[in-house]
Amino acid sequence: MEIHVIHYLVISTIMMFCGIYGFFTRKNLLALLISVELMLNATNINFAVFNRYLFPGQLEGHFFTLFGIAIAAAETAVAIAIIINVYRNVKQVLTDDITDLKG
Repeated sequence: MEIHVIHYLVISTIMMFCGIYGFFTRKNLLALLISVELMLNATNINFAVFNRYLFPGQLEGHFFTLFGIAIAAAETAVAIAIIINVYRNVKQVLTDDITDLKG
């Protein structure tokens, strides 16, 4: 069985919708971060797939994918720093319980 573009696009779409669903339904800040990472990885899959099938032998899509991975890593570092700071001040990481960041 050969794997075609549609298979990658279906996986990417499922990942994107799981990320969107998780972002809008979760209350924990870490779960929100994981949901955003799922959405970023879905776009990285799309970059790699479209580069492979539309422009075979060229590397532009792979550079965009690496750039997306770098953005995801930087975003994760900043988000975890923010979550740690919020937890130190409020002693809570649930979004419903965070009302005042001054403690």
